[in-house]
Amino acid sequence: MSVKIRLSRGGAKKRPYYYVVAATTASPRDGRYIEQIGTFDPMLKKDDQNRVKLNLDRCKYWLSVGALPTDRVARLLDAAGLMKRTASNNPNKAKPKKKRLEREAAAVEKAKGGEAGAAPAAAPAPAEPAA
Repeated sequence: MSVKIRLSRGGAKKRPYYYVVAATTASPRDGRYIEQIGTFDPMLKKDDQNRVKLNLDRCKYWLSVGALPTDRVARLLDAAGLMKRTASNNPNKAKPKKKRLEREAAAVEKAKGGEAGAAPAAAPAPAEPAA
């Protein structure tokens, strides 16, 4: 039975409030958990001291017995100095997808077609002066 340190949502509609909990991976997000080890209130300003409250001793314990934090909890623990989180880098995510490449290729073809059609029309522009 593997254990994760994750967020369990509380609060009202449009007013989220999260509990940082140690829970088995099989339990639902807001369901049963083993232990509550902190809180996270995203509605408060980032520099507010009450935004994140963690029981550091219990966090250290759960990390020592092999509990894996989720990405968001890893950010919170990194800010608290309990673990080092490496920033993820996915260079393929920023590359344009197939549909955009097709649209850009079509736009280039249209521009080339427009230039080719405009060039012959511009060539006969110097007309002979009327006699």
